[in-house]
Amino acid sequence: MTSQLYADVILPLALQATYTYSVPFEMEKMIQPGVRVVVSFGQRRLYSALVYRVHSEKPQVQQVKDILQVIDTTPIVLPSQYELWEWLAEYYMCSLGEVMKAALPSGLKMESDTYIASGDFDEIDLSDEEMTLIHLLGQKRKLTIQQLTQKSGLKHPMSVIKSMLERKLLFITEDIESDYRPKTENYIALAPEYSDEKKLCELIDSLKRAPAQQRLILAIASQATTPNDLSTARVLRKTLLEKVDVSASVLKSLIDKGYIVQDEVETSRIDNANSDPATRNPLALEDFQINALNEIQNQFSSHDVVLLHGVTSSGKTELYIHLINQALQNGKQVLYLLPEIALTTQIINRLRKVFGNRVGVYHSKFSDSQRVEVYLKMLSEEPFDVILGVRSSIFLPFSNLGLVIVDEEHENTFKQYNPAPRYHARDTAIVLAKQVGAKVLLGTATPAVETYFNAKSGKFGLVKMLERFSGLELPRTIVVDTRDARKRKRMKSHFSDTLLSAIENALSQKEQVILFQNRRGYAPFIECADCGWVPHCEHCDVTLTYHKYTNQLTCHYCGFGMEQMGSCLACGSTNLQPKGFGTEKVEDELSVFFPDAVIERIDLDSTRSRSSYERIISGFEQGKIDILVGTQMVSKGLDFDRVSLVGILNADNMLNFPDFRAFERSFQLITQVSGRAGRKGKQGLVIIQTAQPDHPVIKSVTGNNFFTFWEWQLAERNRFHYPPFYRLVRITLKHKDKHHLEDTAENLAKTLRHSLGENVLGPEPPIISRVQGLYILEILVKIKREQPLQRIKEFIRYSITMLKQKRETSTVVIAIDVDPY
Repeated sequence: MTSQLYADVILPLALQATYTYSVPFEMEKMIQPGVRVVVSFGQRRLYSALVYRVHSEKPQVQQVKDILQVIDTTPIVLPSQYELWEWLAEYYMCSLGEVMKAALPSGLKMESDTYIASGDFDEIDLSDEEMTLIHLLGQKRKLTIQQLTQKSGLKHPMSVIKSMLERKLLFITEDIESDYRPKTENYIALAPEYSDEKKLCELIDSLKRAPAQQRLILAIASQATTPNDLSTARVLRKTLLEKVDVSASVLKSLIDKGYIVQDEVETSRIDNANSDPATRNPLALEDFQINALNEIQNQFSSHDVVLLHGVTSSGKTELYIHLINQALQNGKQVLYLLPEIALTTQIINRLRKVFGNRVGVYHSKFSDSQRVEVYLKMLSEEPFDVILGVRSSIFLPFSNLGLVIVDEEHENTFKQYNPAPRYHARDTAIVLAKQVGAKVLLGTATPAVETYFNAKSGKFGLVKMLERFSGLELPRTIVVDTRDARKRKRMKSHFSDTLLSAIENALSQKEQVILFQNRRGYAPFIECADCGWVPHCEHCDVTLTYHKYTNQLTCHYCGFGMEQMGSCLACGSTNLQPKGFGTEKVEDELSVFFPDAVIERIDLDSTRSRSSYERIISGFEQGKIDILVGTQMVSKGLDFDRVSLVGILNADNMLNFPDFRAFERSFQLITQVSGRAGRKGKQGLVIIQTAQPDHPVIKSVTGNNFFTFWEWQLAERNRFHYPPFYRLVRITLKHKDKHHLEDTAENLAKTLRHSLGENVLGPEPPIISRVQGLYILEILVKIKREQPLQRIKEFIRYSITMLKQKRETSTVVIAIDVDPY
């Protein structure tokens, strides 16, 4: 007699432990790590869980629930993925369930709209309650769990449903346990008997009085791919109707008569990748690029991670293409990580010209069904060889990963802030590569302070590429002192005379302009000129941003919004004035200064959909847009031939941000956006508007002096105990009662300080101290590099667990963020 099997499963919840279920005898051959199963958890919930471990160790509990259903025939999570998940959960102090939620597309997770259908049953064995559910399913064939419980009218419907699932009277339908559906298209072909040329001619003759039907038949026959073989004639239904210009009723009539047939064919949603052939080999490299490529290969012989420090427009992307080509020739897969979805539009075109349909794309602007198809293709026998994507791409099931490229490695968008796991994709990619034996190339013109420290200290390899492609000069930089310009009446709204003159000159020469303003919306806030009243969000401690296009005041933290009011709610005055400026206002005012120019804006508001990204980037690339106004999106590696001028409208709002990384990010942003100028054929011009022209960051940018800047920042970090000399763990506490929150946070800080000393800072409110009705306090723990990180993290977790077990503090929401900035 074989022993009872049990399965430890991961539930998609913030639970620190896995849970054990018994495996029914009939499911034993189907159960293996990585497959999804349906389980009951709690009194009223069903979940799809992932099998983590299969064993015969009976749990020390009175009752072990059965697994209700096995969803998959083969694993959807590989052992190498589980290894990465375990590291993420341990390092970033979260649960495997939270990692599961982040790692799997929603279409592979069973949600509350899970469908139930009836199985085989004998009515004699059913109770009245069970017959009620069966009757409902008989009427509708299938219902979601929510629909079934609501329509049943039963007092405890979930307990009845779970009992029936266990007895196989109900089951979760296998084809719709998630939102994912395969995409299908309808094709039209000649009926088999009319594949004979003689019979086809007779049919066409018989349709002389029906010219529309005759045209349709001839159009289908013309699609034969093999001469004299009409059985190969097949055409997409939509294409056929557009081409022949007849109504769908004509098509239906021919189908009903049996002259033609319609087939539903499953097709791919994946960017039509299967139709993109490779059209060229990698371009020839210049001598300095060849030297860099050889040096990277040499560095890979002694380092798993190499930093490529290449100035803007040095041709890093073409170097990546050569490295990808070498990896593919060695039979390896490549992961190419980008910080911004907007970049994929340009780079995917470059990659597919060389690698064709071997390239897959994965990011959040895809529909969930598209993401599921990419995920499942990576599990298939013919996976993509190259994946181009943003941070979530690290969770895909790679079978033979050989190279990871992290482009613009310094970008903070590689960091996931909410929800958990609060991981950094660059750091996670390095761990993933080490686990599977792959190499990592980090590329950027402005390395992160920690990355360059790791390279200079020998932990990473370092390769420098400090020439621009084709001998292009770095752009000339002019700094405009906005305080002095205002005194001299040389500012028109937010534009200096110098900048307006340069824009006019660029447009007159049919050149393009990029203007950078790191704030979206029309104005950061509206103010009453008579009493000083400013509208604030009802749920957050923040002013409402004015968006002129929608005439809305919007909170960028919780989404709360209202229509712009006509008068002050404090004094009734109608003298309400917008203060400050964002990208929307820049776009609006430019249209007054340059009415004939085509102006577009690229920010979070204007690029909600994937198609809007592609339309703007493609339009600018093709020269259809004269001036592009944008936030950080315009700074990240975009490559445009005709840009001769870049204007930075307000460098001060970056420099004055209260964050130890403010100067680093300001330097990176200004340098990166400046690099968009003069990329092909001529030296570009960069104009920086600032009230602090002598600031060390501005001096470093204009002098193109990264090394001096890095040494200065490193000394500051060492002096004030910040990375790379210290690690940081931020603990965020939230509660609707401000005083209760303060007491709880102070108790936690006191506990931590008792063991960790002065390196526990706070609790202090963040810049925005209330969001969505919850007050916020933060505690920052600084940990020396030589201190035992894991032991300190365990102490932090234990202290929080003890705090949460007390009734009076259990309602406080606590989140942990490792390496938070």
